[in-house]
Amino acid sequence: MMKMVKAAEVAANTNEMADEHELIRIGEMARRHDVTLRTLRFYEDKGLLHPTREGSTRLYSRRDNARLKLILLGRKVGFSLREVKQMIDLYDPTGSNTKQLRLTLDKSERQLGRLEKQRQSIDEAIRELGVLMGTVRAMLADRQNAPLSASA
Repeated sequence: MMKMVKAAEVAANTNEMADEHELIRIGEMARRHDVTLRTLRFYEDKGLLHPTREGSTRLYSRRDNARLKLILLGRKVGFSLREVKQMIDLYDPTGSNTKQLRLTLDKSERQLGRLEKQRQSIDEAIRELGVLMGTVRAMLADRQNAPLSASA
C-alpha cells in the first residue's frame, strides 16, 4: 500500500516532463513507459488518457504521463481498468482528495486479500508438485535399477 501511495505521489509530481505544458508524441510516451502504441490508444478509448490532437498526432501532457504511471501501477498490483479509472477520476487538483484516498484504500485492502489467497494457493500447488516430482523420481529410479527382465 505504501508503495502505491508513494508511486502516486511521484506520478503526481513527476519531473520527467519538466514543463507543465510540454507535450510529447505517442511514440515517446510509449518508449518512456515501455508500452505499445496500441496500449496507449486502448487506454484513450477507455477514457483513461486524454491526449490532445494536432491533426492525427496524439500529444500527451504531464497529466497524461502521471495518469499512465498510475494505470500501469494499478494493473501491476491486479486492479481492473475499471477500478483504476474510478480511483484516478476522483482526483481533484484543488481538493483534499479524501474520497479518492478512501476508495483507493478500500480497493487496495480487498486486492491485498485476493493476492494473499492467490499466494496461499500457489504455495500449496508448489508443495504438491514437489511431492509429485519426488514420487515420480523415485518410481523412475526403481525402474532404472530393476533387472532387464522386469522392465517392459
